[in-house]
Amino acid sequence: MDHSDRTMLGDKALQSHGGEKPHIWSSLEGGPRIDIGKQIFCNRSLNMRNIVAIGFDMDYTLAQYKPETFESLAYEGTVRKLVYDLGYPQEMDRHKYVKVAYHGFRELSKEDKVGTYGNTFIRDSFDEPDYALIDTLFSLAEAYLFAQLVDLRDNNPGKVPEGADYPRMYKDVRAAVDLCHRDGTLKQVVAKDPKRYINEDTSIVPMLKMLRNSGRLTFLVTNSLWDYTNIVMNFLCASHKLEGGITCKFDWLQYFDVVITGSAKPGFFLEDNRANIFEVEPESGMLLNNDNGTPMPQVGSTSPKMLPKGLNKRYRVFQGGSVGHLHKLLSIESSTQVLYVGDHIYGDILRSKKVLGWRTMLVVPELEREVELLWELRDTRKQLRLLRNERDLVEDRVHHLKWSLKFESLGDDEKQNMISSLGELESRRDQVRLAHQQAQGDYHQKFHKIWGQLMKTGYQNSRFAHQVERFACLYTSQVSNLSLYSPDKCYRPSEDFMPHEFIFFPLEK
Repeated sequence: MDHSDRTMLGDKALQSHGGEKPHIWSSLEGGPRIDIGKQIFCNRSLNMRNIVAIGFDMDYTLAQYKPETFESLAYEGTVRKLVYDLGYPQEMDRHKYVKVAYHGFRELSKEDKVGTYGNTFIRDSFDEPDYALIDTLFSLAEAYLFAQLVDLRDNNPGKVPEGADYPRMYKDVRAAVDLCHRDGTLKQVVAKDPKRYINEDTSIVPMLKMLRNSGRLTFLVTNSLWDYTNIVMNFLCASHKLEGGITCKFDWLQYFDVVITGSAKPGFFLEDNRANIFEVEPESGMLLNNDNGTPMPQVGSTSPKMLPKGLNKRYRVFQGGSVGHLHKLLSIESSTQVLYVGDHIYGDILRSKKVLGWRTMLVVPELEREVELLWELRDTRKQLRLLRNERDLVEDRVHHLKWSLKFESLGDDEKQNMISSLGELESRRDQVRLAHQQAQGDYHQKFHKIWGQLMKTGYQNSRFAHQVERFACLYTSQVSNLSLYSPDKCYRPSEDFMPHEFIFFPLEK
């Protein structure tokens, strides 16, 4: 990738996801020049011409929460639940192969890691219930709180509730987080001031318009209930007026053929799910009996209750149900005709891909900064590869000399020269090894000072990267990146390489 390529990929002036005039593919200035952090990456070929319906999750997909405000809100709410509902001390209110591991806030040594996790590389061995998987932004608050509780228990064992071992403490943190979501603690605060907690993205509505104008059906499936969904979506679409100049608090519904709230994902994606589906009356939020998408008469009435006057009857909002209901509502038979976009590898992507055969796109907000850093640190990465190659070369020479000294018939002078050379090589090997380890550690911390790269653990793909590769057909940093590509684009993956093929390629420029 030369300078001209970088200009094509990195011209940030072309992007304005948060500005007044969003850049989209269908605009006059639209085209192939896409910032490197906004690109869509492909694991499996996907021809958008074959996609009939495109669906979206809401939280952390269409609605990107601000970590500096929302995560603090989630953290503080969870602490209060732990202290006042689960009996934790008041002090809290004042306060695969495993490559990196911490016990609380103490980093484990290499020996501790091997003793705890073993020394084998089995990606699928670290699964629930023995391990908790922290692979979504929603999990940040609970992960941090659990680390704090581990330190609290280790340093002040008498201050945690009796019988609260590590598994119990994690279960309590999970229970407190769930309670914050169930009782509306978080959502009530967000609903009062969405702008404080949710990023504005002026490309979402143009993206949805472009997809619908291309003939695609669009749908929303979220675990949030109607009242909160309406507030969030109204905020995201507030800067755009209803076609014809009419405005109302349900404007955003025009961009979706079907909206399903309270979906209880990932169970929603199970085809044998027998969950009831109800139609939501947008004005009042009341639920109407429903039979696979057709309103049913209420008790004591001979006809189904219709939407309030003034609302377009094509707005179809539901609660609950399952994927079977959704297919009927969209009149779709083949699951491969559906592309679903979400942020949760398990709740959104794995089930919809593995169980239904839907095509999938994973939203990974951290990816934007990650790929930008990969570009900025490309020279450092090249130096790391050179150091690694030198280390291998020196080690090979050390092994050869040791072999010769052990098995070859040598004169005293020749043997002494070899011993001297061996000492020099071993010294050089140690120097290169130390330089390589130090350089790799510095490179590691450029991404995250503790965990390093999102998609790598050392030179191997991380567990998360492995799951992205297996279950996400496409992945990108934010949902509105779809607006930068043609709705008829054929996405193709990069060529796979095996280790023996890399010897034919020079180090990257």
